[in-house]
Amino acid sequence: MKKLTIALSFIAFAIPFQSCNPEEVLNGLSQGLSNDEVVKGLKSALSVGTDSSVKRLSATDGYFKDMAVKILLPPEAAPIFDKVSKIPGGQALIDKTIEAINRSAEDAAPQAANIFVDAITNISIADGMNILKGHDSAATGYLKDNTYDSLKGVFAPKINASLGKPIVFNASAASLYTELVDGYNTASLNGILWPKITQNTLGDYVTAKALTGLFHKVAVEEGKIRTDVSHRVNDILKKVFGE
Repeated sequence: MKKLTIALSFIAFAIPFQSCNPEEVLNGLSQGLSNDEVVKGLKSALSVGTDSSVKRLSATDGYFKDMAVKILLPPEAAPIFDKVSKIPGGQALIDKTIEAINRSAEDAAPQAANIFVDAITNISIADGMNILKGHDSAATGYLKDNTYDSLKGVFAPKINASLGKPIVFNASAASLYTELVDGYNTASLNGILWPKITQNTLGDYVTAKALTGLFHKVAVEEGKIRTDVSHRVNDILKKVFGE
């Protein structure tokens, strides 16, 4: 299952090394490989890449300590948290909330594995050729187009459940955020005195950021396949992309 997740990403990235011209690459492949072998290689590449991405992000600190994907509080709520940080204990509360946000994304990340597997399994020969002839992130783009809605559907409940866990005085990150935003908006007379904050719940925001981070990591893995022979970790990848 986990080896079916990153093949497409790696193929779209690795093949360009063979030649600067995509048509030359395809011509070269057609001379020695069947269409089935090319698609098999693409599937293997995507499987390797997505498996690696999911494992890294689902580990403790997968999001929290990776600055490329770490999820911070919604930017529009900055005026609230600037003030909260100046109150005794306020910065510690903010830090706990940010940690809880990232833990929720880490909790949700494993849900991506089966969805990626299904998308990769269903790659057709036409899909594979379009990926090979596409841009540098064509494989990641294919996965995003074919999995985003499904991923959102399974990430959101997991993230909402995690955000609902108490982090201080039986209050959760979700409830603390909502109470702060609602209080701020009330004090502003619903936007009359200063701009109203429209993002008063964390769930949708964190889900979107978690998925952005996930596809960022898949794209990174795709790039490794393109540029680093050592990331072609099995025979079909070496056969399709070269050793």
